[in-house]
Amino acid sequence: MLNLLILAYIVFIISMIVMILASLLSKKSILDREKMSPFECGFDPLNSSRLPFSIQFFLIAIIFLIFDVEIALIIPMIMIIKTSNLITWTITSTIFITILLIGLYHEWNQGALNWSN
Repeated sequence: MLNLLILAYIVFIISMIVMILASLLSKKSILDREKMSPFECGFDPLNSSRLPFSIQFFLIAIIFLIFDVEIALIIPMIMIIKTSNLITWTITSTIFITILLIGLYHEWNQGALNWSN
């Protein structure tokens, strides 16, 4: 028990030394505006955040997110086909996919998928 406690203490000390060294060595010495700005998003963080963006792009992104989550729900349904009752699985899968298709038809009918508006 004492050996385990000593080992845990040594691991803790080594990890603290590594974290302190990493924080000391990773400080940026040059405060350049280009190097300090985030390059992933493309927005300038020092200007106004109220810039216009395409609402159509936002709608397509939300639709993609919804259908991506629904795909993540369909994949386990395929995996449990061997272990579940076939009639119950078929009814559940049919209802779920029908709800997805009705939602897709509604979005299509409302014009959310038309990019050229």
